[in-house]
Amino acid sequence: MGGMTEAESLPTPAVDGRTARRQRTRAAIVDALLDLVREGELKPTGAKIAARAQISQRALWANFADLETLYQATGRVLLDRHDELAMDIPVDLPRAERIARFCAQRAELHELISPFARANRLREPFSAALRRNRRRYLDRIAADIERVFDEELRLAGPGRADRVAALVACASWSWWSILREDLAIDVERAVQLMELTVAGVLETAAQVPISGPPGATPS
Repeated sequence: MGGMTEAESLPTPAVDGRTARRQRTRAAIVDALLDLVREGELKPTGAKIAARAQISQRALWANFADLETLYQATGRVLLDRHDELAMDIPVDLPRAERIARFCAQRAELHELISPFARANRLREPFSAALRRNRRRYLDRIAADIERVFDEELRLAGPGRADRVAALVACASWSWWSILREDLAIDVERAVQLMELTVAGVLETAAQVPISGPPGATPS
């Protein structure tokens, strides 16, 4: 009868169970924070987060050193969910269809993150983690724009970066919130306005750059 190998004879480390429990607890904490914000609690306290996650405050702070680390983890979860919802838009589609798909997708994602974006506005000035999360979110938008509209942006030459910046602005949640909240525009019309703006920026891509090197004179 063959003997057991060394690996087979070793017991499963107890740390595996502890690690799994810790991961479940951290996920429950993040979900608790997201649920509270989704329900309208813009500045949930540690006590409320712990109660929603059904853990003690001691367990909360044992898993997250402070609110900054919790925000950072929550931002990663939101970006992951953003990526799960985002679908690749074929770059060989006609421009009008790419614009329509891009704007419809942005609208769906903005509606999803709106409660969290509103809550983050209150804390961003005091939270480096939230500012980093927003920067990553804008970088995601820029990467999508660069890929989906590369054909048009290549025509802009030195004005490419200007066009990308303009498109990021009009595809961002901040721009969307002005339409939806400040101007009380419904989703359908807001999407149409975004399409109009994106189309306008792309249509100028082959024209004189918005900005150029110092001393440059438009021809």
